[in-house]
Amino acid sequence: MTLQKDMPRHFSFEFSAPRTDEASAQVARVHDKLTELDPAFFSVTYGAGGSTKDGTKQAVLDINARGSQVAPHLSFGGDSPDKIEALLKEYQAAGIRRVVALRGDVPSGTGSKSMTYANELVAFIREKTGDHFHIEVAAYPEVHPDSVDVQSDLKYFKAKVDAGANGALTQYFYNADAYFRYIDACEKMGVDIPIVPGIMPITNYANIIRFSEKCGAEVPRWMRKHFESYKDDPESSKQFALDSVSDLCRRLLDGGAPGLHFYTLNQSLPALRIWRNIGLPT
Repeated sequence: MTLQKDMPRHFSFEFSAPRTDEASAQVARVHDKLTELDPAFFSVTYGAGGSTKDGTKQAVLDINARGSQVAPHLSFGGDSPDKIEALLKEYQAAGIRRVVALRGDVPSGTGSKSMTYANELVAFIREKTGDHFHIEVAAYPEVHPDSVDVQSDLKYFKAKVDAGANGALTQYFYNADAYFRYIDACEKMGVDIPIVPGIMPITNYANIIRFSEKCGAEVPRWMRKHFESYKDDPESSKQFALDSVSDLCRRLLDGGAPGLHFYTLNQSLPALRIWRNIGLPT
């Protein structure tokens, strides 16, 4: 991990795009709390095929107006290139300098089977906006669920880097070794961008199991066994969740990870607890 160790650290937080006025107010409150930690940026998800694009755009513009760096998630999904270009130009005019470029998924019920890969979106952003945007892409230390094998997954990731990505944010994971192996493999391919680990706090064990099965993240057997042993002891379960994710973060940072990207689920307290538990500056 020679290259990653030499990169400056930065920390960031991700919001789910709000769908209601109440959810928008919640994002604003959480944002204001987390700004105390001086993050490099906040990101906002986009939904399948841009299904939350109105909520995403409004949240992005609101966060930008509050003085924070913000990175909207973006994918083609079922949208035309013209629509994506118009959205990019709107973000550019607002002074937004980051985007997270993803393959995304076509929303169910549209009848469309079109799919544009993330490397094509990165190339499109570069073609239409030059070097205006710092482009983040996704990385999968435990292999993308749609990939046929490890090598093809690495090949697709390198294609995104070659297309012009500046950095990467990983899918969350709970096995630090998976991250370190992934970084070593990327560096052997000549990848020299920061690859920041995605961190998912555990606030509900049953929910994290269901979500992990859908997105291809692995919850290690030893963690499952501990949570199962605490099923009648919510306080011990809560403490174990905090300690185990905190230990993961410490190991990642001690091993040279260039920062952490927290998936907040639009809550401030879970990320703040981890932040304070590992002794990051406040």
